Formats: sequence, C-alpha cells, structure tokens
Amino acid sequence: MQQDNLTMNNSVEIVGSVISDFTFSHEVYGEGFYNFYLDVSRLSDTYDKLPITISERLIDRSKLPIGTLIHIWGQIRSYNNFVEPEKKNRLILTIFTKDIEILSEEDNTIKNPNNVLLNGYICKEPIFRVTPFGREICDILLAVNRAYNKSDYIPCIAWGRNARFVSNLPVGENIKLSGRMQSREYQKKLDTGEIINKVAYEISISKIEYGENSNKVEKSEE
Repeated sequence: MQQDNLTMNNSVEIVGSVISDFTFSHEVYGEGFYNFYLDVSRLSDTYDKLPITISERLIDRSKLPIGTLIHIWGQIRSYNNFVEPEKKNRLILTIFTKDIEILSEEDNTIKNPNNVLLNGYICKEPIFRVTPFGREICDILLAVNRAYNKSDYIPCIAWGRNARFVSNLPVGENIKLSGRMQSREYQKKLDTGEIINKVAYEISISKIEYGENSNKVEKSEE
C-alpha cells in the first residue's frame, strides 16, 4: 500500500517521438539503464525535448529507432550531477519509464500527450516575479517522496492566479498539482566570459491544491 501511495505521488503519462540515439546511464544489480530524448508536442505546435530513462529489460532498444512514436508511463526523477564546463553539481531531471507502448500514427488519439501529477512538499521559499509584459510567475521546488526514504526535487512554475496563490505558501506546505513537463532553452555566461546554451526542465502547473497533510482546504485553479 505504501508503494502504491508513493506511485500516486508522482506519475507521468507522455506521448512523443524518439529524436536521439540511446546513451548508457547507469547499472543497478546488473540491470542497465539508458537515456534518450523525446519530442512532445504542445498545443502551440511547438515541441518540448524531454529526457527519458529506460531499463534495458523493458524493451529492446533496436525497436525504438529515431522517429518512433511511443506512449510512456512513469515518474519524474531527479539527481545531482557534476557538469562541465561549470564545474559544479546541477539538479538533473528525467522521466523514469515504468511502462512503454509503441504507437502508430493512427493510434495517437491521446488528447493530453503530456500529463504530470505530483504530491509533495515545498522545500524552498517560492520566488514570485512579474515579467516586463505584466505576467505573474512563481517558481517553487517540490520535494516528492520516493521508495526507500528517498525524495525527488522537482522545479515547478505557476502562472497568474496560481502564481499568486503559491507565492504565499510556507516552506513545508503539502500540495498536489497537475501540469506538464516542459523544456526551456537559455544562455548562461561563465566566469571565463564564455556564453553557453543550456536547457532547463520544469513542471508548468495547470492546477494546484492543498495536499492531504495540509490543514488547509482551499483550492486554486486557473
């Protein structure tokens, strides 16, 4: 039952096309895991390029060449990784695959190809800001419990009314949210003066409410 509750805390359903080769990630008790990238469409006809991790025991990698349309069920996972050329640890996000289905174009009838559900605890002070165009945004970092007393730390971003709501929540508050995982490209200037292109991943919140472990009962939705 505890495992089922932890799975409910963190679930992802996503549909997209394979856009990269597989690279070896790590091995656990003789089981190899590989990373690749998936193109996932937005309503705006643009795409998010999202990182996927999959076990070699789940599917033969030769069956997933570039261009293959797939349906994945899994969880958002985070880990710290030492990256060059910044020479420091960075929080890395990936979609950890629990199940996978190969689709044909005719099979692609899922209305929401990027659906994330999270239940966790705010673990940093929310950062509220207003863009030059007057749009309200709030960034939060959500700690989501995982099995074996581990947690995933997942950056999330709220907009408008949701941004105002979450900006007033204290560190430690339990919330539930739904949204989509998105990729965002940006440039960073290093101490050497070099400018490098980076990609950030975050959950764009569409709905948010207090969790079961909160004393609050209100809800806030867009």
